[in-house]
Amino acid sequence: MSQTLYKTPFSPAYWRDALADFKKPRTLVFSALMVAACVALSYLKSIPIVDNVRVTWGFLARALCALVGGPVNALAFGFVEDTVSYFMNPDGGYNPFYIFTTMLGVFTYALFLYRAEVTVTRVFLAKLLTNIQNVFLQSLGTYLWYSSKGYWIIAGERAVKNAIMLPVQTVMLVALFAALLPILHRMGFLPAQAARLKLWRKPEWMGRKKEREEQAVPWEE
Repeated sequence: MSQTLYKTPFSPAYWRDALADFKKPRTLVFSALMVAACVALSYLKSIPIVDNVRVTWGFLARALCALVGGPVNALAFGFVEDTVSYFMNPDGGYNPFYIFTTMLGVFTYALFLYRAEVTVTRVFLAKLLTNIQNVFLQSLGTYLWYSSKGYWIIAGERAVKNAIMLPVQTVMLVALFAALLPILHRMGFLPAQAARLKLWRKPEWMGRKKEREEQAVPWEE
């Protein structure tokens, strides 16, 4: 596979690689396994934290698929996974709006994690943005289809839940990636530079400063 990493997704080459990876049979097989993992994890008992806030597990498989498959694959995966998960474990009425929110969430993970140096900072930002989407978009779906409460009441309740869950989910993702990145690299799913989790990415100007110091000629009297 290509070993190229990208600082941002704002590059034609990034999207060419994303489309190429989406077409690979091994990516489709991995995505199918992650769909099955999401279904299996939905049966796993959630862990209560406070009041109505509970730890669930499906986001782990979604983030992992986004990391490996990229943003193009993420859209297809999100559509299939949300539909299959609902019909395998129906809970309430079927709402097509939630397909869109699932697709957007997996797509967001991919923009932060695919073909990038995976750092704790990137993981946190990806989870932060997906939680913000949960607050505003999933609240909208609940408001339009299921609830008699006002939109901002629903969004406020979700904001509290997602704020509590953010550090917990970030730690869970960090632990998952720390364990699986080397394995996924050995299996050929990740470039070598993305083979281990890093705390943060050192800014380029620090590297240039060190090079200048090493190349400097010492003063001679």
